[in-house]
Amino acid sequence: MLYLLHGAHDDYTSWTRETDIEAFTEGRDLIVAMPDAGPTGIPSAWRGGPDYETFQVKEVPALLARDYRASGVRAVAGVSTGGYGAMAHAARHPGMFGAAASYSGILDTTAPGVPAIMDAIVARENLPAASLWGHPVLNLLTWRDFNPRARAGGLRGTALYVSQGSGVGAGSGDPLPGILESALWPSAQGFAGALALLGIRVSTHFYSGGGHDWPYWRREFTASWPMLAHALGVPE
Repeated sequence: MLYLLHGAHDDYTSWTRETDIEAFTEGRDLIVAMPDAGPTGIPSAWRGGPDYETFQVKEVPALLARDYRASGVRAVAGVSTGGYGAMAHAARHPGMFGAAASYSGILDTTAPGVPAIMDAIVARENLPAASLWGHPVLNLLTWRDFNPRARAGGLRGTALYVSQGSGVGAGSGDPLPGILESALWPSAQGFAGALALLGIRVSTHFYSGGGHDWPYWRREFTASWPMLAHALGVPE
């Protein structure tokens, strides 16, 4: 089972719309699941709404096992808020995934500036900021509980891939993808540092430039595929 998680302000069709994942996985003994996480793409248990975490890590696997003979061999990967989900799910449910990959994911939700980014994602969908995990200070324990960096110890034994661009010099045109990528750079660096302190191995690709967009994420998925394939037991 390969789980591919979408980003903010998108939906479960993003991977088939933006990549060649159907052709890429054709002929492999593999089920690819692309579960929805709502308009924000934050697959968590919301304080004031749905529980996308339970949906993705319990309900979807149970349905696939029952109706499609899915095994318990799983890997998960995601872009942006889906990258958050990949690492959060693997950390909060140790042993569920043999591998987890994040492409420009939000990997330290309490890092300076990151709560404001999370609030902006939620607000763009006309949802109250507190409906996710509450106030980032008053409800700090909840924010930490759902923070991949704070739960990094749960990733021991999971094959990991983390990629992130600096966003600097991302090119001409719309500057927003480069700005957002740059804003998440310290979060990814801090997450990798926390893993190193715990002695947990992770393959990282921190690259200069880049934007928060699919041209980079397609490349990073290809780079991480050998690790994912090994964990899934399928040919590269």
